[in-house]
Amino acid sequence: MAEKVIRVDDIDGSEGGDVVKRDFEVLGRTFTIDLSDDNYKRLNEMLDALAPFIENAAEVKPAGKGRKSRVAKIKGYTNGDVREWALRQDIEVSERGKISDEVYAAFIEAHPDARPDV
Repeated sequence: MAEKVIRVDDIDGSEGGDVVKRDFEVLGRTFTIDLSDDNYKRLNEMLDALAPFIENAAEVKPAGKGRKSRVAKIKGYTNGDVREWALRQDIEVSERGKISDEVYAAFIEAHPDARPDV
């Protein structure tokens, strides 16, 4: 029993002996697509036309979560130390996340040995 594989162009749906899997690269990422010779030529023309724009553009990184820091803004104490002190002083402080500048200022005022991390 014989099997026949028919490749179909992913752009226009055409079939033919010239439709093959084509790899191409954009911005360091490799993609693959089934294209006829004509559509592969069109793809390369478009990539060539885009090249000067890509080369002269600056990449915009998506906004993400900020770098988590386990170190307090002051040397000699951790964020955990600041949180524990604030809770003992009945100062509202979140269990996680950013500690407000006001809490840090109050902690530094109460702890003369605390040095701001400059």
